[in-house]
Amino acid sequence: MRLQQAGVRISMDGRGRALDNVCVERLWRTVKYEEVYVREYQSVWDARQHLARYFAFYNGERLHQALGYRTPAAIYGGGGRTPPLARAKKSYGGPDTKLILPRKWS
Repeated sequence: MRLQQAGVRISMDGRGRALDNVCVERLWRTVKYEEVYVREYQSVWDARQHLARYFAFYNGERLHQALGYRTPAAIYGGGGRTPPLARAKKSYGGPDTKLILPRKWS
């Protein structure tokens, strides 16, 4: 009630709406499974360094199915590469075709 009195609008569509944070939840799931769970960080500094590199990879190199197998940087103007993989995917099969790509960073 105090938030509303201060003029703050609550961002959730309704009580307990799980879909409000679906994009962020999906991002953190990906970060945990592709970076955090596969490493043994030696310190907070080490974790920060690896996570910074991972987010650079995630935005600039990692291909996203939801973006037509392009990178967020290519879609949203942050540079990065636009690989010919979207064209290649069409020749390999339909939307259920899974392509396994090597991680280019360590």
